[in-house]
Amino acid sequence: MKKLCYLFVMMMGLLGCGKGDQSYIPSVAVNFQAPLTDPRLNRLGSAGGAVIVNGYGVAGLIICRTPSGGWAAYDRCSSYQPEKRCAVNIDDTGLTATDPCSGSKFLLSDGSPVKAPATRSLRSYSIYIQNGLYLSVSN
Repeated sequence: MKKLCYLFVMMMGLLGCGKGDQSYIPSVAVNFQAPLTDPRLNRLGSAGGAVIVNGYGVAGLIICRTPSGGWAAYDRCSSYQPEKRCAVNIDDTGLTATDPCSGSKFLLSDGSPVKAPATRSLRSYSIYIQNGLYLSVSN
């Protein structure tokens, strides 16, 4: 009986040592801050504006003003096969972003997928406007 228990424990250990689920965007520390007068943020002056900020997150950030005037921030890494780290691009309308590797499309108002093959939303980050002067994105 001891040998059977030992064999069971060994099998469970071996089965648990796989690569793991790579279908989620990796979690990395994000701490972006800039004054709203920063030229990179010019398009955020009105609802529907969106900008890309490289060098943060997994594949860069998308920061946008939602059509209702709120704020949102997402990682550019597509949620479809995120291990490929394919960066989504803002579409001309400023309302959606497209994964050039798979053709998946995401709403920038909430990060949700609106065109397959993606089924998961973009990774979102917290965004704060401090004293109406500074923008901060973090997780």
